[in-house]
Amino acid sequence: MQSSDPRHFFETDAEIAKRERREAKTSNTYGNPIKLKSKILGAVVDPRASSSAIFVAESAGSVRRVQVDGEGDTKTVYRGPTTPVSCVAVGGPGNKTVFAGAWDKNIWSWDIDTKAPGRKYAGHSDFVKAIVCAKLGGKDVLVSGGADKKIIVWDVATGSKLHVLQDSVVNMLSIQDLVVDPASSSEDELCIVSASSDPHIRRWKIRLDGWEQFAEPDPATPAAERHTILEHETTVYKLVIDHDGDEADLWSASGDGSAKCLSRIKGFTADDTFEHGDHVRAVAVTDQWVITAGRDEDLKVWDRASGKLYCSLEGHYDEVTELVILRGSAGSSERVCSVSIDGTIRTWPLDKASLDAAVEEQKKPIKPAEEEKSDGEGLLTADEEAELAALMEDDD
Repeated sequence: MQSSDPRHFFETDAEIAKRERREAKTSNTYGNPIKLKSKILGAVVDPRASSSAIFVAESAGSVRRVQVDGEGDTKTVYRGPTTPVSCVAVGGPGNKTVFAGAWDKNIWSWDIDTKAPGRKYAGHSDFVKAIVCAKLGGKDVLVSGGADKKIIVWDVATGSKLHVLQDSVVNMLSIQDLVVDPASSSEDELCIVSASSDPHIRRWKIRLDGWEQFAEPDPATPAAERHTILEHETTVYKLVIDHDGDEADLWSASGDGSAKCLSRIKGFTADDTFEHGDHVRAVAVTDQWVITAGRDEDLKVWDRASGKLYCSLEGHYDEVTELVILRGSAGSSERVCSVSIDGTIRTWPLDKASLDAAVEEQKKPIKPAEEEKSDGEGLLTADEEAELAALMEDDD
């Protein structure tokens, strides 16, 4: 197999320094890392074990269920794609199906309990980059977004396309994320919010018999209409609906280096801005904290009330691709789980005392790493590495 080791190719001084810095961090145990053999491109909580388990999308072409507690059980794997899996979701009748969007332009599905392959959804003409599950008019539906600049609504049971959504007013680029907005949805009308490689955030009304894009009064010019929410300067990577807040505000993370709270009562204009400092790939919120992460590898924990940085959590040694809140049985936010291109899953506490202890632990020297032997499983080829790098940079 063609080597993907950067030391086998020409490297600039900056690339060498970056590689050596990352190699020096590989042995740290901050966040109790669970190490996989492939890059992790996405993650979602397991709704049936929301305090302790997640599903991850792997570049090796699989979905894996990871139990983050104890020894970190990673043995449940859903296989089928031969290309990287970029996104994952759970849905279908009884939340018993796991779905995965892949580079092969398809959406794959499996029974969670038996791992038996289910229906494959084919319709995108480029990589599938975002998927989300919902109910609409009594039907289980799947909504997907791709690098082909399209959003497709699927009937989960039949595999048929219900709608293909595109913006006819403002040019929409590659889809980065999709989220259901429960506050604007009803039994017969689903509200989906989309983020893409352009700076515009879009809201969509979807019914079984049709769809339309939201057109609302522009907060800056009430007499005019706006079809998009424009609060960022470049790619919007992540969207989150704040279920802990009274107003169910929309949160966004962007390549412009910021995460923002877009106030629902103010027409989704920016109410709070958190300047992370580099491309922000993920944001998570609780009633006390705002957590941001991305290209600079660190998690930043912000005091939600004051807007001030409370602490930074080091551990990952490559780009962080997703943050998932793990909630306790009472529904309270307990921990945050981060996943990364470095192939590790790390779990962090969210109570102040434990956060303070984690910061103190980071001040201790890191023991040198022992060189690990790889059998090549889960690794990308040099061409795939280059393609992934290009995808991660597609907002530049």
